[in-house]
Amino acid sequence: MKKQTAGHEQLGAFAPEFARLNDDVLFGEVWSRESKLSLKLRSIVTISALIGKGITDSSLKYHLATARKNGVSQEEMAEILTHIAFYAGWPNAWAAFRMAKEVYADAAPSENHGGFFGLGQPNDAYAAYFIGQSYLNVLTKPGEALTICNVTFEPGCRNNWHVHHATKGGGQILICVDGEGWYQEEGKPAQAMKPGDIVEIPAGVKHWHGAKKDSWFSHLAFEVPGENTSNEWLEPVSDEEYGALEKK
Repeated sequence: MKKQTAGHEQLGAFAPEFARLNDDVLFGEVWSRESKLSLKLRSIVTISALIGKGITDSSLKYHLATARKNGVSQEEMAEILTHIAFYAGWPNAWAAFRMAKEVYADAAPSENHGGFFGLGQPNDAYAAYFIGQSYLNVLTKPGEALTICNVTFEPGCRNNWHVHHATKGGGQILICVDGEGWYQEEGKPAQAMKPGDIVEIPAGVKHWHGAKKDSWFSHLAFEVPGENTSNEWLEPVSDEEYGALEKK
């Protein structure tokens, strides 16, 4: 997280100890404890607490903007504020909504997708193996034993048929976290996926997955550790194959 300096800039001369606690402890230490709570969740907790106390001044606007930077989409923010209204009071929520509209005024449509884990960046490195636009948000650090990515598909987007190879172990696990999509193994009917649905894909199984025609779709992809692992990308899912599923 970017180092906070507002306390030193605004109160450093008048209240240097308060400025230090604000910048170095609150933001420098507490907000930096991402291993305990994600920045996105900390933002949600913070705006909920401020609105609950009736604080709808510039500090709330700052934290609404920070929440957006930390991955809270416009749709999620609208739902959060609607929920808070029933517990913190309707006038407080109205005041928060006015600020949130300003903060999200220039939000791109894609920014409202990706689920709790965020949209990430355009998945350009693998664009040759997808029909349509996809996005990738790598959640684990390089070198960690388990690779976890949040993959988001625009409506109608799907990846090619492919196989995860391994001489031992390997394979992949998918967990749908947002929207609706499809998963299909060769020789089997396609299955619809909604948030909470889990698919376990053994190594050596030919398959594909992607969004439904009229829905964004995000899933976590867990790469199961194994020996001599590799991906083999195959033919695209044809429009005829995909269109037949959408008619069901």
